[in-house]
Amino acid sequence: MIGRVGLVAGFAALVALSVVFGKPLLEPILDVVRPLLYSNSQPQQAAKSTERLTANNAQTTGALGSSTALVAAPTVVPAPNVQVRQAPTAQQASLTPTGAPVRGVTDSEIRFGISAPFTGPAKELGQNMKLGIEAAFNVANANGGVYGRQLRLISVDDGYEPSRTAAAMKELYEGDQVFGLIGNVGTPTAVVALPYALNHKMLFFGAFTGAGLLRSDPPDRYVFNYRASYAEETAAVVNYLVKVRRLSPEQIAVFAQQDAYGDAGFAGVEKAVRALRGSNDGTILRLNYQRNTLDVEDAVNQLQQKRRVPIKAVIMVPTYRAAARFIEKTRDLYPDMIYTSVSFVGSTALADELMLLGKRYATGVIVTQVVPAVDGHSSLVLDYKSALAKYAPGVTPDYVSLEGFIDANVLIAALQRNGAQLDTERLVVTFESMRDLDIGLGTAVGFSRSEHQGVHKVWGTQLDADGHYQPIDLQ
Repeated sequence: MIGRVGLVAGFAALVALSVVFGKPLLEPILDVVRPLLYSNSQPQQAAKSTERLTANNAQTTGALGSSTALVAAPTVVPAPNVQVRQAPTAQQASLTPTGAPVRGVTDSEIRFGISAPFTGPAKELGQNMKLGIEAAFNVANANGGVYGRQLRLISVDDGYEPSRTAAAMKELYEGDQVFGLIGNVGTPTAVVALPYALNHKMLFFGAFTGAGLLRSDPPDRYVFNYRASYAEETAAVVNYLVKVRRLSPEQIAVFAQQDAYGDAGFAGVEKAVRALRGSNDGTILRLNYQRNTLDVEDAVNQLQQKRRVPIKAVIMVPTYRAAARFIEKTRDLYPDMIYTSVSFVGSTALADELMLLGKRYATGVIVTQVVPAVDGHSSLVLDYKSALAKYAPGVTPDYVSLEGFIDANVLIAALQRNGAQLDTERLVVTFESMRDLDIGLGTAVGFSRSEHQGVHKVWGTQLDADGHYQPIDLQ
């Protein structure tokens, strides 16, 4: 009994010493003491413990020999029951709450996709949208990316044809495993792309279209738009023609692509005219052409037909080459005709096409814009030009690439606000909580659960004799 008491006292003293000399001293002693404290232990265990003690005796002696140096440095013992919560690593942050990996998100990058025309008659639209997005991504990546992740854009060519869009979307989703979409170009292609994105719960952000298809009420959960709608663009120009230029609604015609894009623009004009008239009386002349063609002959012939009230203005809902061809065929027939177009036309490409025909074809053509003037000197536009000069030297600033640059900056702001733990559902909630984001537009960008369009402002521009767009007041 006395022997056991002595062992216990000796063990207590060793525990105190272990605080100073650490686990290596205590562990071999415990191996010897345990068999003596518990009488039902096997003799073999005691023998093995003695062997381990002998083997470690040299380490123990070494620890005791250096005791002066160890005592001089105070030991910091962690406070009991205190848990230190560390920020998630990038790899942890790329997992969903259930631990499943997030599509398109790794510890080093976030992959986004764009389906757009990179070949064919509308290729400049896709090329410039991609250019603007990548310029903004490059600026962000040069500054460390978003929470250490680089932003990457993967593009697939759909040729501005709905028949190719399904395959393009599947390639981006299944093949390239993108996290979401940014800057998809076109309304007819969106008719195919949008249902695919919604069915797969993919972010569908900043599409280059103002169609109502992407502006449901209430909004589709995964769809967010930066730009003003075609309804807002056409309403602005109809009001300008009627209230500023003093035309009657009957003197306005619409030259439109014969598809969902043209339908959206024409519907916007009809709605604006109804609002002005206060009724559905009267019809608006629609002049059609086929997508991805320059066949405007039927539209020109329709315009030339005799009617009671002559047409004095044409609101165009086209792509740039078709618009240029239509103006070329009608300018001499109607020298005083007012031509306007919605922003999707591709303003710079349209100006270039018209200037090739001659100054008289370009002068006076009006284009509504959803971004500030490219020739301006706002901080946003200067940042855009700086990024373009650095990452795409020699490329001329353009309204479409500026829109892509703005799209990407709004997305980057949302990613930064979201935090390192990224998945689609979290990002949707982040977007819906964004209010009064100031990126230098002159108007705030904001979203909510009931509002998935960031900006409603429409800018007016008009071509001068040198092919440059000058700002005009549409009100």
